Amino acid sequence: MSENQQVHSGADPLWQRALDLDAADPLAAYRDQFVGAESELSYLDGNSLGRPLKRTVTDISAFIEQGWGGRLIRGWDEEWLDLPQAIGDQLGRAALGAAPGQTIIADSTTVVLYKLIRAALAAVTDPARTEIVLDTENFPTDRYLVEGIAREENLTIRWIQADQASGVTEEQVRAATGPATAVVVLSQIAYRSGHLADLPGITAAIHDAGALVVWDLCHSAGSVEIALDAADVDFAAGCTYKYLNGGPGSPAFAYVNARHLPGLQQPIWGWMGRKDAFEMGPGYEAAPGIRGFLSGTPAIFGMLAMRGTLDLIEEAGMPAIRRKSELLTAYALELFDAWLEPSGVKLSTPRDPARRGSHITVDHPAFREMTATLWKQDVIPDFRAPHGIRLGLSPLSTSFAELYRGVLAIRGLLADAA
Repeated sequence: MSENQQVHSGADPLWQRALDLDAADPLAAYRDQFVGAESELSYLDGNSLGRPLKRTVTDISAFIEQGWGGRLIRGWDEEWLDLPQAIGDQLGRAALGAAPGQTIIADSTTVVLYKLIRAALAAVTDPARTEIVLDTENFPTDRYLVEGIAREENLTIRWIQADQASGVTEEQVRAATGPATAVVVLSQIAYRSGHLADLPGITAAIHDAGALVVWDLCHSAGSVEIALDAADVDFAAGCTYKYLNGGPGSPAFAYVNARHLPGLQQPIWGWMGRKDAFEMGPGYEAAPGIRGFLSGTPAIFGMLAMRGTLDLIEEAGMPAIRRKSELLTAYALELFDAWLEPSGVKLSTPRDPARRGSHITVDHPAFREMTATLWKQDVIPDFRAPHGIRLGLSPLSTSFAELYRGVLAIRGLLADAA
């Protein structure tokens, strides 16, 4: 470990600033509720996988012993059948700006997005609308799904050429949409750059073109304020293992605006999405409302961990969480300006706090090899090809001192390599 990594003291104004920010942080106490937060490890990858809550140990143990172990199959009738919508409603209330009856926990993000995109296309009745609009910097799953669906449905993809260091703008969306547009698929936060799209403005632009929108909220749910109902969003999907701390592979969520639910069907018909599922009868009649977007047996075990985080989000409030996110990324930029930019590192994230989410991306040719060394030193950022490091800052669990230590380690390795 280099001298630069070992030394931080009150004489360094950036270290003192970290201490001052932590002391003034109204959310600082929440950090103590996460497993491992008391260690010296610098975890800067909360935008890939969030830390577990200490409460989750108790919740999972109680489920095994009392729910699964105690009630056994009776659990389905007593609680489990209702959990996908009950937790979905809490998620909608706490983090999505969604009224009850529009959000459900189900499947992986890939499967949920497939269902929503196909359902959105089925809701478009104008045969002249044969295009799906997508941006070149969207998450790979989104791009792959749209390419596959376009092939299945003999549709055309219209690509928005997004700036890798920023993201899709309302102006680009207006230019790309028109009488031929059926559905637009976009991410609210660009997975690489952290660019925060103007969800209300872009949604309005898509509706002005007579089209429907499917938003991917994987990198925004739980880190920025979202108002799906107020923006009249049509469909949205997202994962729950990032800022919602559901754990590896925890099931995704689907949001469907209430105005679309009557008569709308998703394409993967399974027994759990059928009306009166346990009748096991012939033919398929979808369950009414958002429950019709279920397919197979819900992953009950995988959705339990997020309940603790949703309780914390409701307690803290998304405005305070977003404010902490903005302060964390602003401090990360202070460290970048002081330490990384002079070493030839490039910033690939918007500087305007209103246009970025809760992570920043920095690029340098040495970062691919350097990331493994950082991990061995208990500094955990996220590498993104070709040579980017993402610093993912989870507002409820990341401290400013933790961020300082992590960027100091990056600075030290850059100095060693010079």
